[in-house]
Amino acid sequence: MRTSKLLMIPGPTNVPPRVMEALVRPIINHRGPEFEALYAEVFENLKYFFQTSWDVIPFTSSGTGAMECVVSNTISPRDRVLIPLYGNFTNRIKEIVEAYGGEAVTFKVPEREAVTAKQIEEELSREKVKMVYVVFNETSTGVAVKDLKEIARIAHEHGALIAVDAISGLGGDELLVEEWQIDFCVAASQKCLAAPPGMSMVSVSDRGWEVVNSMKPRSHYFNLKLYKKFFVERRQPPFTPVVPVFAAVNEALKMLKEEGIENRIKRHRMCAEAFYKAFEAIGLKCYAKPEFRSNTVIAVEVPSGLKDTDIRRVMREDFGISIAGGMADLRGKVVRIGSMGIVDKSMVLRTVSALECTLRQLGFKVDLGSGVEAALQVFSKYS
Repeated sequence: MRTSKLLMIPGPTNVPPRVMEALVRPIINHRGPEFEALYAEVFENLKYFFQTSWDVIPFTSSGTGAMECVVSNTISPRDRVLIPLYGNFTNRIKEIVEAYGGEAVTFKVPEREAVTAKQIEEELSREKVKMVYVVFNETSTGVAVKDLKEIARIAHEHGALIAVDAISGLGGDELLVEEWQIDFCVAASQKCLAAPPGMSMVSVSDRGWEVVNSMKPRSHYFNLKLYKKFFVERRQPPFTPVVPVFAAVNEALKMLKEEGIENRIKRHRMCAEAFYKAFEAIGLKCYAKPEFRSNTVIAVEVPSGLKDTDIRRVMREDFGISIAGGMADLRGKVVRIGSMGIVDKSMVLRTVSALECTLRQLGFKVDLGSGVEAALQVFSKYS
């Protein structure tokens, strides 16, 4: 009998039935009162997700669209942006800044690490920039920034804005947007929120709005001033939204409130710890250094003599579980497990057990059950 499929990639993630039911409701008029009420509710509920009272603007786009939105609303030609490089998505920020004529001031972070406040302070002591733009949780490598609050403080101390790509981390690790004074924070629907892809969001601080309002918009579609104007005057977006995704995201936001964001973060932390301990027990090496490990994306090195494509194929075809391969320089060198959204103990145990069997089938020596036992020991600590 075929088991149900399990999506254990770093987004999109498994979506709960309640959210899927909202997704398939009849389409409503995006200029009518029913959608206006939904739109206003999404605006309000997003503030809880971001832990802020500031504006959070939703877009119909991928997360990359929101990343670009920050740049298009704040960066003029020759404006300088400090971007530490430690993975595919930090490189993407660099490409976006350069596409808008900005100067990307970059430095490479050591492999297997995320940027630290000390490194940012060293760079800002010799570089004058308008903005510091960092990735909170680097999806391509499974590393996470651990002192973001201090990085924001240092950026402001040097007169710079702080922008954060938190797409694969928000809701899975602590990030207090307003308390930490993050000027622009970017997220998307298909990660820790456990909603379908199609919506991205940007939170904007009071300091951020001052900059946005002082500039001529460089993008029509991502014009933050236009979105705010339409919301204030009409409770509508300026352009046709992906109506079903707004309904689904709102249901996911309600579920987040019901669980409590602190509990959701704790669940993500527990499941990630179980994965790390399980993989170590199996004899695998995780890519990220322990002090930089992500709560939501676990990158595991492919054992010598094996191919990542074979591991992913057997997991998918024999066990119904999809995991991801590496990106860019890590293509073929790691596999990545997404531990986010509605991830729970049963998903962790099923994935670990399937990986044990897959590796043994492909010729890697595995003591079957060792990974499962290690994961169970972690779970017992959280009971």
